[in-house]
Amino acid sequence: GGGPKVIRGRPLPKEDQEENIPLLEKGVANLAAHINNLKKFGVQVLVGVNKFVTDTDNEIEYVRQAAIDAGAYAAAPCTHHADGGKGAVKLAEALGDACAEQRASGKKTFKFLYELNKPIKHKIETIAKEIYGAGNVSYSPTAEKQIKEYTRVGFDKLPICMAKTQSSFSHDPTLVGVPRGYTIPVREVRASVGAGFLIPLLGTMQTMPGLGARPNFY
Repeated sequence: GGGPKVIRGRPLPKEDQEENIPLLEKGVANLAAHINNLKKFGVQVLVGVNKFVTDTDNEIEYVRQAAIDAGAYAAAPCTHHADGGKGAVKLAEALGDACAEQRASGKKTFKFLYELNKPIKHKIETIAKEIYGAGNVSYSPTAEKQIKEYTRVGFDKLPICMAKTQSSFSHDPTLVGVPRGYTIPVREVRASVGAGFLIPLLGTMQTMPGLGARPNFY
């Protein structure tokens, strides 16, 4: 949302230690986009608002109300990081209410974002546009070759698990807030057939190497 950068090992910036509603006004757009995305799966959305010692009641209430206004079923302040289970009682009660309503309706409302039998590119582009807000998707020659091969051998029916930065809806961690209309680059597509999904790597995203069963210190 455009707030000051938080650097590990250093004190929080002054703006994060004092009440700052204008800064929250920028950030809640990102929250609203997440809520909207989750609702596309046909489920009720609950929001836990973590409350830390530097957060004021006004700030917590602003975020809580913004979540409700964006379509969340419920939003509750949480202090479980400091108080354990008792700090998340309100959120747990809201979850119980949502589950009770769902059972009482007798309906199963969950749905996938795409049909598994659709082509690989269709599934990638559905996620990119519906969830990330992209306007287009580009594919490297490597990705194009991999998609063609996976389709040939029958892996094209697998679901998609995108690998991207957690710092933005996009592939670029500097695009904060709710970016729209950009192009997402697919650099590579890996197949985790045993796990049951395909993994498009977006932008410069790196994955962790596989670890051996025997640690190196032996």
